[in-house]
Amino acid sequence: MATPQTRDHRNPDSLVDNSHPIRETRPFIARRWLSGGHVQTLASFLIQRKFDLPPPEERLIEVAPGVKVLCHCHWQADRTRALTLIVVHGLEGSSESQYMLGIAQKGLAAGMNVIRYNQRNCGGTDALAPVLYHSGLSSDVEAVACEIIDHDGVSRLALVGFSMGGNIVLKLAGEWDPIELPQLRAVAVCCPAIDLAVSADTLHTPSNRIYEKYFLWALRRRMTQKARLFPDHFDVRRLRGIRSLREFDDKVTAYYCGFADVADYYDRASASHVVEKIAVPTLLVHAGNDPFIRISTETRRKISANPNITFVETADGGHCAFVGETQMTKSASDIDRRDTPSDGDYDDDDGYWAEREIVNFLRRF
Repeated sequence: MATPQTRDHRNPDSLVDNSHPIRETRPFIARRWLSGGHVQTLASFLIQRKFDLPPPEERLIEVAPGVKVLCHCHWQADRTRALTLIVVHGLEGSSESQYMLGIAQKGLAAGMNVIRYNQRNCGGTDALAPVLYHSGLSSDVEAVACEIIDHDGVSRLALVGFSMGGNIVLKLAGEWDPIELPQLRAVAVCCPAIDLAVSADTLHTPSNRIYEKYFLWALRRRMTQKARLFPDHFDVRRLRGIRSLREFDDKVTAYYCGFADVADYYDRASASHVVEKIAVPTLLVHAGNDPFIRISTETRRKISANPNITFVETADGGHCAFVGETQMTKSASDIDRRDTPSDGDYDDDDGYWAEREIVNFLRRF
C-alpha cells in the first residue's frame, strides 16, 4: 500500500510524501491577490519579468539523422567541473519561456552551467527538418546530454523539466543506464505531464477551455507553418474539425510521429511507466490546484514507492507558476558568475518559488 501524503509540519501549505525524508524547504506563500490555481497560472503568463543573463552560446545539436535542435548554452569559466543543467520547456514553449530564463539565471548565479534546450521546431527552428515534436522524445534530450559530455567534457549532469518537458526528463531518467552514462546526478521537474491521457482530458473540461484554446491556436499555427515549409510532408486538412488537444494528438501528433493512434501515443510517451525505475535523486514539484495536470493514483503509488524521488505537492501554485512573495537579498548582477558560490541555499529570491527550490535541490550534486 502506498504511504499516504500529509502536510509537512515545517510547511503547512505543502503536501509531502512521508516515505522519503524531506529536506528543509521555504514554504510557498502566494503573492498577495494571486492565490488560486487559475490566478497563479495566468499571472505567471502575464507578468513580464526582467532577466540579467549573459549572451548564450548557440549550438545546433543533431538528435536524429537530419534532425537538429537549438540549445542556448551558458557556461561557467571551468565548464568541466560545474554541474550542468539541461532544461526542457513545455508544450509550445521555448528556451525564451520565462521559467526557462528564470531557472537559467538562478542556476548561473549558483555556479552551474545551464543549457536551455529547444524541442524540435521550437525557438524558431521550424525550417530545420520535416518533423514534429512530442512528449515521448526522451531520446532527443539523451542525444544532447551525450553531445555535451563528449564535446565539452562535463562531468556532472542534471535534468530539469517543466510540464511536458518534465514528462520527457522523467522518462529519460527512467530509461537511463547509470553504468553507461554515470554523469547523470539528479533530476528536478515542475508540474510534469506524467500521465498524458488524464491531463489531456482534464484540459478539455469547461473550466480549462481557455488553456486548451490557446494550445490549439499555437499548435494549428505551427502545423500551418510546417505545411508551408514542407508541403510534401504535411497536410493542413488534417486540422479540420479538431476541437480538443486529444483530437489534435490523434489526427496530427500520433499520425506524423509514428504512433497507431492517440491512445498508443499517450501510453507509450507517458513517463508514468518508468518512474519506478528512476535511480538518481529526483525532485518532483506539483501544485494541488494545477488546473489541468493530473497525477493518477497508480502513478502516485509508484512515486511513493521509489526512495529516490522527493515529491512535494503544495496546496497552491497553479501550473508551473508558484508566484510567491519577493524576498530579494541580492541581484544576480552582484554575483560573479565565474566564481563558485559558497555552500548553502541560493538566496536571490524573486518570488518564483519552484525555480528556487529546484536550484537549491540541485546544489547538492
